[in-house]
Amino acid sequence: MKKKKLTPLTGKQKKFLRGLSHHLDQNVIVGKEGLTDNLITSCQEAIQAHELVKIKLGQNCPLPRKEAAEALAERTGTHLIQLIGKTVVLYRPNPELPPTKAIELPRK
Repeated sequence: MKKKKLTPLTGKQKKFLRGLSHHLDQNVIVGKEGLTDNLITSCQEAIQAHELVKIKLGQNCPLPRKEAAEALAERTGTHLIQLIGKTVVLYRPNPELPPTKAIELPRK
């Protein structure tokens, strides 16, 4: 999959996405194997389907949490919206989603 350059998000848009993510359940859990290709594929599929996902860094994750969050965002081509505790929130718009499922960000 070819990675496109993401347009930067404003503070207002990030705050909006953090609010939406509050009620989400974790879609993916990073275990002791760390950021494997299978895990990245699972993240990509979740992001493709939902645009906004919560990822839990398990107790046995071999990477420090900040490093793991940044690597996840980099490898999946997403915006790192939030890292709080061991929970990472990632966002990438999907223009192929129907308008009823797509997240409409507030204007800049």
